[in-house]
Amino acid sequence: MSAQYWVGDFFIDLTRNQITQKTQSQTIPPKALAVLTYLAKNANKVVSHDELLSAVWPDTVVTPNTLQRSIARLRKALGEGSQSYIKTHAKQGYSLEVEVRWQELTDSESLITQATLSTAPTAEDEAVKEDAVTEPQIERADLAKPSGSVLTLNSPLVGIVILGLIAIVSFVGIKSLTLAQPSKLAFAELRSLTTTEHSESNGNYTPDGQYIVFNRFPKDLCVNNLWAKNVSTQEEFQLTKNLGSFGAHSFSKDGKELVVIEKEDCNKPITQKQCYKLSNLDFHKALETPQTPSVLMECKNSTIMSPKWLNNSNVAFLQEFSSRRQLTSYSIADSKSTVIHKLDEGNINDFDYSSKEDLIALTSTHSDGQKYIEILKPDGQLLSSYQIKYPEEIANLTDISPNFMPQSGQLIFSTGRQFFTISYEGNITNISLPLDEPMGSPLFHPDGNRMVTTKAIFDTDIAKLPLSQFANAQAEQAQKQNEAINNYSVLQRSIRIEQHGIFQPNGGLVAFRSRRSGQDQLWVTDGANSQQLTNFPLDTRIYGMNWAMDGASILVNANKKLTQVFLDSSAKPIPLVHSVEQLFQWDSEANTALMNVRIKGVIRLVEFNLNSSELRVIHNNQVNWALKTEDGRLIYTDQMDRFWQSGPAEYQLIDALDNQGSDKPFLVKNNVIYGISDELQLWSYDLNENAFKILGKTLDDFDYLTDVNQTDILLTVMITGKKEVAELILSE
Repeated sequence: MSAQYWVGDFFIDLTRNQITQKTQSQTIPPKALAVLTYLAKNANKVVSHDELLSAVWPDTVVTPNTLQRSIARLRKALGEGSQSYIKTHAKQGYSLEVEVRWQELTDSESLITQATLSTAPTAEDEAVKEDAVTEPQIERADLAKPSGSVLTLNSPLVGIVILGLIAIVSFVGIKSLTLAQPSKLAFAELRSLTTTEHSESNGNYTPDGQYIVFNRFPKDLCVNNLWAKNVSTQEEFQLTKNLGSFGAHSFSKDGKELVVIEKEDCNKPITQKQCYKLSNLDFHKALETPQTPSVLMECKNSTIMSPKWLNNSNVAFLQEFSSRRQLTSYSIADSKSTVIHKLDEGNINDFDYSSKEDLIALTSTHSDGQKYIEILKPDGQLLSSYQIKYPEEIANLTDISPNFMPQSGQLIFSTGRQFFTISYEGNITNISLPLDEPMGSPLFHPDGNRMVTTKAIFDTDIAKLPLSQFANAQAEQAQKQNEAINNYSVLQRSIRIEQHGIFQPNGGLVAFRSRRSGQDQLWVTDGANSQQLTNFPLDTRIYGMNWAMDGASILVNANKKLTQVFLDSSAKPIPLVHSVEQLFQWDSEANTALMNVRIKGVIRLVEFNLNSSELRVIHNNQVNWALKTEDGRLIYTDQMDRFWQSGPAEYQLIDALDNQGSDKPFLVKNNVIYGISDELQLWSYDLNENAFKILGKTLDDFDYLTDVNQTDILLTVMITGKKEVAELILSE
């Protein structure tokens, strides 16, 4: 059967995964094209759902929704008239009701036909074309006449084109011509590797591909052990002897050792609560019996993350001082570290290392506020630097963390429910259909035919806690310190994320963030009925929201951009060139917003005037959380979870709240601070009276406070919070 055919006036090219009409080409997922091809083979006949599923997804369990998404994608590609092309037969299947013409072409004829159909390549075509940079290429635009006139097989110009093709082929060889085609990834199967009651993440293959190493968190615990799983036998091995706060890990090139980041509470914290260790482990010994990692180096005043073992036996990692990151290389032999890359005006986001190519790829924010991808040698020599070109599917200025692919010149990353490739030149291409659940950290197996990823499963509810049960706090203080608060009602519940409920000022609504539709959206509820106010795109993330004082609109930080959303679902984007990392508070009367903003790659606490677009830096260091009181005082927590308030000349430490801070948000209402400590104690502190009270012990599943009014506290309750390690198997 030919790999090229016509459906009406649409040209289908399976070698390129494209549908082309006249001068417009679209790249289509291979599975969707396989559905179209099977329908084309059975044109004008009804093909059942089961027959299509068996033909396109053999030996794979998929839901009918998968087929429906492919049909929807095809209809969209074929345009408005496609409803008469692909017909739905209720409870029977689908049929392709259009003329199908199969076309057998030689390689050179196929290229000429593509030149005829693609004289004006789309932006997606160009992105795909630019991704294939590893071999000499034949550009389709070079094969087309500039005037856009049609080339036919009888045209005199065809002979010249064919001669040119023969000359090029003789120069680069048939193999190079084949490799020049952009690589297409399609997933045939998703395999769960760690379906336990625990939470597993950070899956990573050994260099020989025989094992997957991952972090396993026992149920309801925040500490973990390193584990290994034999890919063939499925046998599991506990690698570390004792539970700890183990993070990312990386193997030496020979696979004999791995390095891992550990963190623990500092004995005498100075600038941070936790100290970080770079440790190593003998992998083969750990397979026999769990081991205790050996500490290579320790950092008490900086954060280290993302270790990568280099071919020169050094370990590269990101090191962060006061929100600014640098790429550091540590010599195990000499016990010395060297800074190999940093930006004086900007900041590094993430990096990866390819042992095969002996190259480092990192993403960063430059002084112009734009995101870049840079390729370096292990000694820090900069080979290339390109601004990242974001497609419509990804919000601009989104931080991405790509990992190297087996194909030279490309990396892969996830935005949650979508996977993308990015070239060394910053061109991004969507490579898959949306996933049912968020998946991150994709890493390829050494043989390149599959990759390991982390699948996230989260379910949270919005709960309401009455303040009345704290009325006799003074008399019952001793009892409440040890008695868990359990008198709460669930305000919003689904099997997805429902969180960050906030009361409407002078009204009966509660606004909240929900992922019940598949991605973060803004909703409101009156307690009985709920309404979705926004329709943000796939993989949207909401980082804070606040009601206007009149209760008529809500300021939302979606995808690190501000949008004012009204109750009739209309929206007003707020122009701001900087990335908004967290929206803390909105004073709608003064129309100013308190928020963390990334300026030249570094996060600063700022006050932003929405009327004048003036940005005023309040604090030069990143803060965990910040709010203003009714009388204008700024309250914030620093990186050590200490509470500070603004004073006449400088910020002052609130001594009464020593050891009460945590990584959770706090509330301020009527000049009273409400918070939850690391010991899960719910407390309040009256700023005017300097009075501290412990209100009671919260349940383990109480996540964080979100709002308080005269009668109730709103908080987010964790129902399910876990991750799984899975494998995505690529189609052949």
